[in-house]
Amino acid sequence: MEALELISRSPTDELLTHERLKQYIDEGRKLKHYIGYEISGFVHLGSIVTATKIADLQKAGVETTVFLADYHSLINRKLGGDMDTIKRIARGYFREAIGQCIKAVGGDPEKTKYVMGSELYEKKGIDYLDMVLKIGMNTSIARIKRSITIMGRKEGDSGDSAQYLYPLMQAADIFALGVNIAHAGLDQRKAHVIAIEAGEKAAGYKPVALHNHLLMGMHITEEIRQTVLKARKEGNRELFEDTIMDIKMSKSKPNTAIFIHDSAADIASKVNKAYCPANEAELNPVLELARYVLMSNSRVLEIRNAKLGTLKMYSEYSELERDYSSGKIHPADLKESSGKALAGLLEPARRYFIDGSGKKYLEEMQSIKVTR
Repeated sequence: MEALELISRSPTDELLTHERLKQYIDEGRKLKHYIGYEISGFVHLGSIVTATKIADLQKAGVETTVFLADYHSLINRKLGGDMDTIKRIARGYFREAIGQCIKAVGGDPEKTKYVMGSELYEKKGIDYLDMVLKIGMNTSIARIKRSITIMGRKEGDSGDSAQYLYPLMQAADIFALGVNIAHAGLDQRKAHVIAIEAGEKAAGYKPVALHNHLLMGMHITEEIRQTVLKARKEGNRELFEDTIMDIKMSKSKPNTAIFIHDSAADIASKVNKAYCPANEAELNPVLELARYVLMSNSRVLEIRNAKLGTLKMYSEYSELERDYSSGKIHPADLKESSGKALAGLLEPARRYFIDGSGKKYLEEMQSIKVTR
């Protein structure tokens, strides 16, 4: 499979722009990627989706980097806003958890560089403040205010002035790292647009922005579902981006987020309680789980029909969706089979953190008792 196809395929939702990426490939440029993570609560399935994209990028010959955004976490008051705790968890639990996600989906954690934000900013030869200022001088205050949503906050939410530095820093990170593929979920789009629009003047080039699909939480309701469908139908990007925070899987809602070290029983319980409307494929959290986690990278999903006692193997998501939409698959059967498949996929990560060498990192994280 060619590099462009690997980078573009699901769970990629958007490339800004496809043409620029093709140009960079055709010119033979060395492709360098990064994805940034705030250091906060336990790692959940959303990071499995981003790790799937990291694995694709590695197969495409792209140099991959995980950015441990400790200063961004401080600004967003994660882990109680304690910088020492943030750094300790970044180097321990968080780095190990992201590595386990990459490994679970067929990527190689050893081929991924890990960079701490605070270490990058202090690195010789990088004038980070200069980069932040150049981007700020080419970005309006109104755009920065609109971009606060990248922090998981809605536009207009009250906060402190440090939050206005966050989008500028996120854009500056791209250029300070010297990468040309900036990767994140679709909720980070506004920061990437700032980097693209200011990039030429601030750093001499425009990066490619790769946005992967945001996995829905198990908590979505029919009311929320209809709001998102309406925003999509009307092409209302602002409404759609606002509702992303309401529907995406979030560690701040632990009963509806599935963590990579959850037990098989916890996984089954969360999936069985999930919203899963019969015959409805669009914005169905359990079908999304199947599509973006269980069946990504050519994995096969086995669905058992409890009433008939039959099994059917699905290698193409389109066939699974078609059978579910037509009523051939009952929601209870989809939940039961998906829960078991997910427990199997996550079992190595669970063993690593519960019984293996990662146990000390999980225990340290658990001792903090901060989910934000």
